Amino acid sequence: MHQIPMILLTLITAVWPIGPPPPDVLRGWEPPPGPYAAGHRGIDLAAPPGTPVVAPAAGTVSFAGPVAGRGVLTLTLHGTGTPPLRTTYGPVDPLLPAGTAVRAGEVVARVTEGGHCAAPCLHWGLLRGETYLNPLGLMRHGPSRLLPVTGVPLG
Repeated sequence: MHQIPMILLTLITAVWPIGPPPPDVLRGWEPPPGPYAAGHRGIDLAAPPGTPVVAPAAGTVSFAGPVAGRGVLTLTLHGTGTPPLRTTYGPVDPLLPAGTAVRAGEVVARVTEGGHCAAPCLHWGLLRGETYLNPLGLMRHGPSRLLPVTGVPLG
């Protein structure tokens, strides 16, 4: 239910929104049991203020501005189905206005102070429609391979 379909992963090549090297994950994804329940609808990546944030895949800036007093940037990712995947980042200083097309790896924002983490961080979220997904699912690289199955009775 909360996983990105594997077919989708072959359609996009994602890069970490900060790094290299890949950042430390300070807090992982904790999906809520319901739409209004408590949970952690993204992951927190270690990132001091000023750290550049890059687009993980080609897309379009669909929102850039303040939400609850913190800067937020949302990207709608190209070629990811209907409804398309959207990634969110905060707290950030967005560098591009809504409507701007971006390439994977292009700098789109800079981390600012004022997030919800105890240490400086970037909160990275992923949604399809109104459903939150684990953004780490975008980071699976390489083609899928079928492996031989042994010891399973036929029929």
